[in-house]
Amino acid sequence: MPKFPKIALTAAIVGLSAPSAVAAQHAPIATESTAPSPAYADYADLVVAAPVIVDATVRSTVRLKPTDSAGLPPSMARLYVEADVSALIRGTDAMPARLGYTLDVPLDAHGRAPQYRKSRVLLFARAVPDQVGQIQLIRPDAQRGWSAAGDALTRRIVRETLAPDAPPTVTGIANAFHTPGDLPGSGETQIFLSTADNRPISLTIERKAGEAPRWSVALSEVVDAAAPPPPRDTLLWYRLACSLPATLPDAVLHSSGDDATVAREDYALVITALGACDRGGRS
Repeated sequence: MPKFPKIALTAAIVGLSAPSAVAAQHAPIATESTAPSPAYADYADLVVAAPVIVDATVRSTVRLKPTDSAGLPPSMARLYVEADVSALIRGTDAMPARLGYTLDVPLDAHGRAPQYRKSRVLLFARAVPDQVGQIQLIRPDAQRGWSAAGDALTRRIVRETLAPDAPPTVTGIANAFHTPGDLPGSGETQIFLSTADNRPISLTIERKAGEAPRWSVALSEVVDAAAPPPPRDTLLWYRLACSLPATLPDAVLHSSGDDATVAREDYALVITALGACDRGGRS
């Protein structure tokens, strides 16, 4: 069994995930041939939360004693993992060639932990302060089995996230109203969203008599009603589909009567067009 410096093991234990995360499901790493296609929203959740993302190969694992695994149910174990870094996908600081971290895993019917040695993985993590070479996974399932599709999707989302024109995080709806047009069946609904950094995002749904409603999204004060909706599996789609409420809250609606009804219908049209925020079965 490999020996680990006491300071490294202590640092890893200190940097554990929150106890509430222990109940999350942990499946053994799938091989590339058996792994399902990665879900954009699932990987986007990981990328936007992880300041450190690495492509690595597991070098060794050590099962920690119960005294170092506080809060775990008997059906799970805590491992100390060391992995050799192949590539730094995201991170601002120099990364050591070898990283250590803890991982909570399910035990099989015989009480054995999964074997990860030599497995190639993607790690979504943060650095442990003042502990060089130690990282903390951002959530219990933030060690993912490497696949070409998962690697490519991760890198694409990183590029989208770091782009100068990346859409901000949507935190809710600020206000919404419908303005009827001069002709029956015409009008415009505008929905202004609130964001984490107060940058503007607005939705515009335009109705013309005898035509299907059209909607667009603007990332500035200038609204281009002719702009197409965001394609699925892009960062802007993710910001909207995975953040907006299912229905338009009454508290933000600044219209009444028939205008309020149309505004709700227009918002529902946007939600339907965006589609479900599919996280590949993960909540």
